[in-house]
Amino acid sequence: MRGEVTPSGSGSGFVWDTEGHVVTNYHVIQQAQKATVTGLGTGDAASMAAYDATLVGAEPEKDIAVLKVRAPASVLEPIEVGSSSELLVGQSVLAIGNPFGLDHTLTKGIVSAVGREVQGVAGRPIKGCVQTDAAINPGNSGGPLLDAKGRLIGVNTAIYSPSGASAGIGFAIPVDSVRRIVNQLIRYGRMLRPSMGISVADDQMTRGLAMRLGAPLDGVLVMEAPPNSPGADAGLVGCMRKNGQLYLGDLITRVNGTPVKTVEDLLTLVEETEIGSSVVLTVHRSADAKNEETLTVKTVDRSQLARS
Repeated sequence: MRGEVTPSGSGSGFVWDTEGHVVTNYHVIQQAQKATVTGLGTGDAASMAAYDATLVGAEPEKDIAVLKVRAPASVLEPIEVGSSSELLVGQSVLAIGNPFGLDHTLTKGIVSAVGREVQGVAGRPIKGCVQTDAAINPGNSGGPLLDAKGRLIGVNTAIYSPSGASAGIGFAIPVDSVRRIVNQLIRYGRMLRPSMGISVADDQMTRGLAMRLGAPLDGVLVMEAPPNSPGADAGLVGCMRKNGQLYLGDLITRVNGTPVKTVEDLLTLVEETEIGSSVVLTVHRSADAKNEETLTVKTVDRSQLARS
């Protein structure tokens, strides 16, 4: 089941730190020429005032944006950040937001499922999302999903709804991913993307080759590993043509022990690592399942590859 982002003219968010950083969904501010944040505190005049916000950074592929407001320290009360790695189906959750413009709305529900996939505004799926039956409607986007102790466990980002209103199926980006993204946006103004410097065949091409060869290609096929790239330095080999014949390159089947079946699986696992860290790949040399090896690749920032 996939959720679809429901765009709206206004959305929700939450205070991340005492420096005035506010987190919301990218699709909330995607078309905005100007952003205003209101209701930062508990109800006094200062906390209910409207503050102009500037964009610090955004990650469209994960639907996260960070704004910054100049507000008195007295109204900047950061949210308590929890963890999403050990969420259990059935545990209670709370959603706070601005559905249909109704400020400070609280709804309650449970974790309905974990590990869901939501199609994001950038065209790539957001994996590992939390599904909840807490009522989430247009305007809730960017608001916090909290556990029973009031700790942030996700950012409400999408609903599954034929009618456009809550159907009891909402999705939140897990806080473990949010923390990593927000910290990078605050520090660098952008998301640093780990890369191995290789190009791979898209899933459709791999399936076509498998049908033509009559052999399963259960993994991601390396098309090119340019010289001096991290992948080439680790020993990855791409496809080659010689005398009109195609010789298959390495087929990546696991990343750090986790099976990969699609290009999205590979990208997600690599992008979850730290830049400069080592990624352990299980590969079938020349796409031959009988010739399996393990290679270790040290990742670099993708932008460095673009400049080199």
